Amino acid sequence: MSFLWLKHYMPRGIYGRAALILLLPVVIIQLVVTVLFAQRHFEGVTHQMTDTVLRELALVLEVVEDAPNSAGVPAAVAAQLGALAIDVTPVERADLPAGNRMRWYDYSGRVSARRLADHLEGFQALDLNNSNLVRVFVQTEKGPLEISFDRRRISASNPHQLFVYTIFFGFLMTFIAFVYLRNQLRPIKRLAQVAESFGRGRHEPYSPSGAVEVRSAGNAFIDMRNRIERHIEQRTLMLSGVSHDLRTPLTRMRLSLSMLEDDEADPLMQDVDDMQRMLDEFLNFAKGAAEGTPEDVTPYDLVNEIVTEAQRGGRDVVLLDRDGDGTGTVKLRVVAIRRAIDNLISNAVRYGARAEVSVMLTDKTLRIRVEDDGPGIPEDRRAEATRAFTRLDPSRNQDLGGGVGLGLAIATDIARAHGGVLRLGESRRMGGLRADIVIAR
Repeated sequence: MSFLWLKHYMPRGIYGRAALILLLPVVIIQLVVTVLFAQRHFEGVTHQMTDTVLRELALVLEVVEDAPNSAGVPAAVAAQLGALAIDVTPVERADLPAGNRMRWYDYSGRVSARRLADHLEGFQALDLNNSNLVRVFVQTEKGPLEISFDRRRISASNPHQLFVYTIFFGFLMTFIAFVYLRNQLRPIKRLAQVAESFGRGRHEPYSPSGAVEVRSAGNAFIDMRNRIERHIEQRTLMLSGVSHDLRTPLTRMRLSLSMLEDDEADPLMQDVDDMQRMLDEFLNFAKGAAEGTPEDVTPYDLVNEIVTEAQRGGRDVVLLDRDGDGTGTVKLRVVAIRRAIDNLISNAVRYGARAEVSVMLTDKTLRIRVEDDGPGIPEDRRAEATRAFTRLDPSRNQDLGGGVGLGLAIATDIARAHGGVLRLGESRRMGGLRADIVIAR
């Protein structure tokens, strides 16, 4: 049998599932114990006590039959059956209740009422509104009578206490278990938060705690994080060293070319500039999103500064009005996010005539959008375009720059390091490429 349909109704979080595992058996046990006690013990005891009262009431009705009239019934019962402590009072037919009277939670009262109705001759109604007194109305040859006696004679005193205690202590122990469960799950939630922060490029201090299995997972995470950080550091140092070592021969080549005639030196100087630009892109790709520390910034103000700097550099780019109803700041690596947005703007103005930048901030997400009026990227090649060292010759104009296919790859890595994504699409406003950096707040 497949239980896949149950997944739609199960809690998704570990705390909710653990609470359900803890609470469900407690509730089932309480229900089973309560039902078994009510049906097999409590109901049986009530039947026995009611049967005893029925035998006493039979004696009372025999005395009533021997009484000369209804007015002499109380005195006759008191004289012959005074030891039973049962009072008998004649009532008018109009005063007879229309039905049984009892509280809604009086379970033993319902059991006694059914028992009296089945075995007491002339039974009319049972009144249990008074928790200390039972009033039984019967029809006899002497007319309607009210027979009253102590409530404890047909049911146990305070029968609801067992149910109250069961529910009270059940809730109490469940609350204690919830507190203990919360303490046990706190290290797991802490580990998840630290792992999520590391995925967004933030290094938060973490010390393993909790159960042995959670400590083992925490130590494994710390080892993994250290290995990843060492790998990133080694990659950055390696490419930085290569870039630094290559700058020296490039500088010598520039000096040598400066001594040549302009007609001969210009093409070679252009090649040297392209090589220098490639080295800079390699270094930026190696740095990725690890440069700088996360800090709280206002997204629109940051993007406004980037667009202003691009305009001063001669790029045809404008910033649209802010969008969204979100307020406040977002924790970002300023240097890395600057590089990502600058790469997107550079691609936009390189392959198109102009670019537009917009910022949308909501309570849950930050979206930075760069659109251009260039040729765009076919939908089936957008995933390929975000990979490193990928150049889409058929759809992008390669004569306008010496790129090596790292612009979108750098932006993708930086977006992922912030816990977001880079989405490529078609610009409805300008007809070219639309690049969105979407980051969860």
